[in-house]
Amino acid sequence: MGLETLVDVPPYLIDNPNLQGGFAPIKEELVVSDFEVIGEIPKDFSGMYVRNGPVPQFTPKGKYHWYDGDGMLHAVHFRNGQVTYRNRWVDTEGLQADQAAGESLRPGLKQRLPEGVLPDDALKNTSNTDVKYHNGKLLSMWYRGGAVYQVDPLSLETVGKLESDPRLKGLQISAHSRVDERTGEYMFFAYGNKHPYMHYGAMSANGELQTLIPVELPGPRLPHDMAITANYSILHDFPLINNPEALKAGRYSLEFHPEWKSRFAVVPRHGSAQDIRWFEADPRYMLHVANAWEEVNDKGETEIVMLGTPYTMPKQFDGSLDVKRLLFTIGTQGTDYEFYQWRFNLATGKTRESVVDDILNTEFPMINAWYQGHKNRYTYHVLMGRARTVEQPHFAGLAKYDLETGSAVTYHPGEGYWFSEAPFAPRDNPQAEDDGYLIGFVWNGLEDRSEVWIIDAQHVGNGPVARVILPQRVPHGFHSTWVRESLLPTA
Repeated sequence: MGLETLVDVPPYLIDNPNLQGGFAPIKEELVVSDFEVIGEIPKDFSGMYVRNGPVPQFTPKGKYHWYDGDGMLHAVHFRNGQVTYRNRWVDTEGLQADQAAGESLRPGLKQRLPEGVLPDDALKNTSNTDVKYHNGKLLSMWYRGGAVYQVDPLSLETVGKLESDPRLKGLQISAHSRVDERTGEYMFFAYGNKHPYMHYGAMSANGELQTLIPVELPGPRLPHDMAITANYSILHDFPLINNPEALKAGRYSLEFHPEWKSRFAVVPRHGSAQDIRWFEADPRYMLHVANAWEEVNDKGETEIVMLGTPYTMPKQFDGSLDVKRLLFTIGTQGTDYEFYQWRFNLATGKTRESVVDDILNTEFPMINAWYQGHKNRYTYHVLMGRARTVEQPHFAGLAKYDLETGSAVTYHPGEGYWFSEAPFAPRDNPQAEDDGYLIGFVWNGLEDRSEVWIIDAQHVGNGPVARVILPQRVPHGFHSTWVRESLLPTA
């Protein structure tokens, strides 16, 4: 179901699981304020939940990958127990070109490109991956890196690009930037296949570009996320690369080099290229950071603590890394993750690392945004199901970690449900770090509908206190954010 929203569907798309069920595209941009509600929406919080994700507006050409769809923002505004839902495509240059032509023009991730054409140059910036709030605007971003699109938070109208400074033009800014809610600053990195392969930048709360420096890498890499503390930013250089010869031929082919170290660049928030310090760690690959902060150890030395959810490193019978299996997992959206910790000692230059949890399979970690860059006690993750089909993960539930006690609580309602990343929404006048709610879209496959679930963050295992039944499907997507009511512009 769902393919009826596309026209002239070719045979090779009919059986594509990434265009079926909860993945299927929609065609309507709606504004709705009247809903069926199961339970009661709490009145002690207010703000806006926004999630990004892929929704192709035109019939894809060639093989369709879940990552190929045009970015669509879905927003749910809560105020005094009342709810408004709206959705809108991000008006990217690529989508404008498709609309002018009346068809999809650019190739997708799984299509072979012309000889000598780099994927960075050929793929459409769909702006379908992440969304942050900065300087009164939503920032919509793409996983491969490119122009960042600014969106009005109330209407979801695309209002331009984040290019207030000419130095930003042409930079492939990553989807995974960080906003310091306490200062309003916006930290980002850009990467690509051209020297110096990475840049780091920071913008003030009012959108002024204050810092932009090159970050020299040994060659093209595939970083995905970054971290911030109160005073530093942490950038990633993992031993995962695209095969250089494959890139020249216009295609991706992943390589993992277990003989290389993972490297982390620690740079003062407004430092220079000369201030970068590199820390080495065991070879791994990670998509998403949970949080990072500065902490003084028992020797009086300052350490940067970084938590994230790297891939589990599969082993062969002799104990060595099973590189083939790791690459298959990464390349096919397999879901096998650990909760992990790195400690970078600023006094000694050494790294300590350890597993926080290798029992639960979780990803897409979120925290109370007020603690971004500061020590937090709780993290909230998506509980990942074991994928049944290649290139089709299953977001099966939610997990809450208590870093102080070393415990975790999970919620999984059973078969037929598919969750979204669920950010934390604080109660009015919160009395504790976890005094609030987790808000997220849930695909109810049993009833063939999408819902918004509100879960008490202090009692995750009890499930939702309220379920808002939406008038149309919210196709499965990626990252989200919570914007406090006090930060939103008045209508």
